[in-house]
Amino acid sequence: MAKSPNAFRTISEAAEAVGAPQHVLRFWETKFAFIDPVKRAGGRRFYRPQDVVVLKAVRRLLHDEGLTIKGVQRLYKDQGIARLAAYGDPEAAFEMDAESISEGAPALEEVASPPAPVSTVRLRQLLVEIEGARARLDAVLGG
Repeated sequence: MAKSPNAFRTISEAAEAVGAPQHVLRFWETKFAFIDPVKRAGGRRFYRPQDVVVLKAVRRLLHDEGLTIKGVQRLYKDQGIARLAAYGDPEAAFEMDAESISEGAPALEEVASPPAPVSTVRLRQLLVEIEGARARLDAVLGG
């Protein structure tokens, strides 16, 4: 029997959905304050649907777009969690609301904004690609 789309996911289910190993998800928790799954007794992690969207965004930005960890952190700082999540799933990112975020997690910016037009999403993707190229260039030039 399949889980509801709104059901929480275990770390193994989240890792499978994201396409990254479990240990990588745990590592990302140490590097990105906005990745904060619910933890039950014994430290067992449960990921909300919006957590999985954010994890997919992080995976895409790091692995597909070539951003560094600092680059993703900067993108989050500059654009917020809703915009960052758009890289994981543009439609789901705007369905996220403040009540669905756990206490202590950063508040969503621009929650009431309608989904961005495709051209804006593409421009954001290009910006991410440019930032990734810049980070790679800085690394090569030692800057």
